[in-house]
Amino acid sequence: MSVRSSVQTTIARGGFLGLRGVREVVLIGVLYVFYCVTRTFADGDLGPAQDRAGDLRTLERVLHIDWEHPINNWFLAHDWAAIPASYWYAAAHYLVTLFVLVWLFRKGAAHYNPARWALVVSCLIALACYLLLPTAPPRMLSGYHDILSIHAGDGWWGADASAPKGMGQLTNELAAFPSLHAGWALWVALVVRRSTRNYWARGLAWIHAVVTAVVVVGTGNHWILDVVLGWALVIVAMWLVDPWFEDKRQLVTARRIEFHRRVAGTTAPAIETIPAPAPEHPVLDADRGSKTLPARGAADVGTGPGASVCPAMTDEPDWRRFRC
Repeated sequence: MSVRSSVQTTIARGGFLGLRGVREVVLIGVLYVFYCVTRTFADGDLGPAQDRAGDLRTLERVLHIDWEHPINNWFLAHDWAAIPASYWYAAAHYLVTLFVLVWLFRKGAAHYNPARWALVVSCLIALACYLLLPTAPPRMLSGYHDILSIHAGDGWWGADASAPKGMGQLTNELAAFPSLHAGWALWVALVVRRSTRNYWARGLAWIHAVVTAVVVVGTGNHWILDVVLGWALVIVAMWLVDPWFEDKRQLVTARRIEFHRRVAGTTAPAIETIPAPAPEHPVLDADRGSKTLPARGAADVGTGPGASVCPAMTDEPDWRRFRC
């Protein structure tokens, strides 16, 4: 039995993979508990958080991306979309991310380790934002609707948050900026993109990212800029720790250097190859074992020391007249 088949058999029987898997589950569990507990220490004062949310809304109006109100009203008017969106917000964020982590784990450390650390780095950066800049979601401002609260009777979540009923006090409802729902969904799309050539899997991963972005805005839980910053955090995290992005960094660096050279005019332009002038005296050509003679005009053909070497017609090019 080959080494590879032996390893595959061991994995299938739950050998060392079981211990390694338990270790990873414990590690991720500890990190997630730390994340959840730490963000509850953020300032819970609603007034400043609403002021920051108002600043985000003003900035979005300047940028002409203040689309929360029409999207939120559309979900309010269509229960057939609002209820699945509520389930999506409450469950897909965790289930899809966990499924992709397990899938990457089974593919090997080269796929799993960078993806896991990218997730950890993005969460730590987001946690710092939650602690330093608590921001109210749209549903806490007048004119917007809390879709999950409206449909709390149709699911397991409570009226105060997407957490299960009776556990709303364990969450920080002002942890809206940035949106890790949107960030983790983009993470799913990126790691699936770099880990498989299956176009169906890639397509589903990108659909998940797009649907999540729409859902978090439509349910009144995040601003457009929350989504944008959540995406940016994940991209930065993967840029820092993922070898796939390291290759992209090297390509970007090479293109930037080439661009600067072109702007500075230091890149040598393409020119036509001009043959070197013939020497004044015959020299020995080591490859041909013959003499290379200087170019002569039509009047010189048949005369001089080279005439006996290669007599030629006067209308032929120099290389044929003297190197035939």
